[in-house]
Amino acid sequence: MADSITPGAVDALIVVDVQNDFCPGGALAVPEGDAVVPPINRLAARFAHVLLTQDWHPPGHSSFASSHPGRQPFETIELAYGPQTLWPDHCVQGSAGAQFHRDLAATKAELVIRKGYDPAIDSYSAFYENDRKTPTGLTGYLRSRGFKRVFLAGLATDFCVAFSAVDAAREGFEAAVIEDACRAIDLEGSLAAARERMAGAGVRFVATADLGA
Repeated sequence: MADSITPGAVDALIVVDVQNDFCPGGALAVPEGDAVVPPINRLAARFAHVLLTQDWHPPGHSSFASSHPGRQPFETIELAYGPQTLWPDHCVQGSAGAQFHRDLAATKAELVIRKGYDPAIDSYSAFYENDRKTPTGLTGYLRSRGFKRVFLAGLATDFCVAFSAVDAAREGFEAAVIEDACRAIDLEGSLAAARERMAGAGVRFVATADLGA
């Protein structure tokens, strides 16, 4: 993006799922997942308002392959709300894997949105669970605080970041994904599909340099 952006009072940085299980050595490691930490820390210093999301599954969650005998991680099944990718057990409530990466500058965060805690419904988006009906409350929080723009960074580009960005745009916020502060799983072309979905929803793609970070 050619124009520089100076974050202001109506802008929020949403840091998505920078947790141990999504970083190298974790149960559902995103390639180079920990590489997002330094740019996110620089970004956090540029924003007056920072929010975090945290995957927070109970044991035996319906999105875990282990909850479906005979199924393997990364297979897709149909649940009551539609297709669901099955994952290795990850980000289990209270586990070390569910904690934020130790180097993430998390103390500035004004709000932590925990998602995926309903045992029957997965939740990629920071705004809605995967049934696309159950809100997390983030929309109301952002509106009541007067935020107009949201910038998203974190893990993974093609799942939780993308779903959150699309929902942000559909809820009426200007939404931008800071691409070099994200990393993707890229499961069978999921990154290209996610970028297309985001672009179609009006999400912008920016870089940390565009924000002076």
